[in-house]
Amino acid sequence: MGNYSHFDSFYPSNLVLKAATPSRLNRAAIPLDITYRYQNQTLSLRDYLSRNPTTGLLIARDDTILFEQYQYARSDHDRLMSESMAKTLVGIMIGIAVSEHKIHSIDDAAQVYVPGLKGSEIGTVSIRALLHMASGIRFQQNYTDTDDDTTMHRELLSSKGPGSVAVVKQFNTRLAASNTFFSYASLNTEVLGLVLSHATGMTLSSYLETRIWQPMGAEADARWVTDHTGQELAWCCFNATLRDYARVGLLLAHGGEFNGKQIIPRSWIVDATKPAPPGSLLALGRGQHPGGYGYQIWLMPGSRGAFALEGVYGQRIFVDPQSGLVLVHTAVRTQALDAPGEAELRALWDGLLTQFISSSASAASGGFGE
Repeated sequence: MGNYSHFDSFYPSNLVLKAATPSRLNRAAIPLDITYRYQNQTLSLRDYLSRNPTTGLLIARDDTILFEQYQYARSDHDRLMSESMAKTLVGIMIGIAVSEHKIHSIDDAAQVYVPGLKGSEIGTVSIRALLHMASGIRFQQNYTDTDDDTTMHRELLSSKGPGSVAVVKQFNTRLAASNTFFSYASLNTEVLGLVLSHATGMTLSSYLETRIWQPMGAEADARWVTDHTGQELAWCCFNATLRDYARVGLLLAHGGEFNGKQIIPRSWIVDATKPAPPGSLLALGRGQHPGGYGYQIWLMPGSRGAFALEGVYGQRIFVDPQSGLVLVHTAVRTQALDAPGEAELRALWDGLLTQFISSSASAASGGFGE
């Protein structure tokens, strides 16, 4: 699985240039030492790393790195592949494009911005429905070699592929009206990427570079894999270093503000991560995922308002805005949807939150003042 740290060298990719002056990330004076409970055991961070095929694990709060470790010959110089964590980058760029009036309304149909989609069912879907994974278009995504997701992936990465517009138009069967049911589909994000590039007149990489990557002070160049026409695969295949992924998480934890700048409109972050009302198609606890869904971002269970960027095979960025904690995890799991691996990672995250909240409460009451 070495391709997860060299993916952008196997296919065409667009460069996302780092900031001229990186934002500073400090390091905690005392290394983080936490425990978590999993399968009736009390385990440590080191236990977690020894038990799981994790390539990189970084925990940060505000501007400070609390823990950073790499395995399997990966290092802080490697660009690690995002899988579907890239979907959230697309979602927040839609919010910036709205604030810049390049997108008039997220209730506009995709075909308003991508004329090539006219005459197709996917072209009639609103940006809002695409953000919510509620297009109503049939698209099978079960991570087999024959599903629609694999077909789209292969066609977009083919040197003889027809290009993104033609690829997405072939998925043209409507199962239900938009905004009536949730169905996670990379198709929706690929269409959002087309909307962004057409509305802004820029590649996704250039828009990300100038609106997010450089303003937040990225310390390393990133790359985004494209089809042979130069259109990024919007739903995946972004490649960046662990600390720059952490900066993205911290940017979201701070309500879109980082490095002294309001980079993403705060109102967009609020809307993107707002839990849906109980019983709605996006509500917490519906379906197989324990959380709900916002604008291209997963919402975590519980009342803290935490959320996550998620990609198959173990790519995760967990964000807890209340505490400012961010956990970045990259991995080479052998299964796309690894239930035991995911359960242990969430147990680690829960242990981090529990221990941090407990320590903070103790400090506030004078527990660390003796």
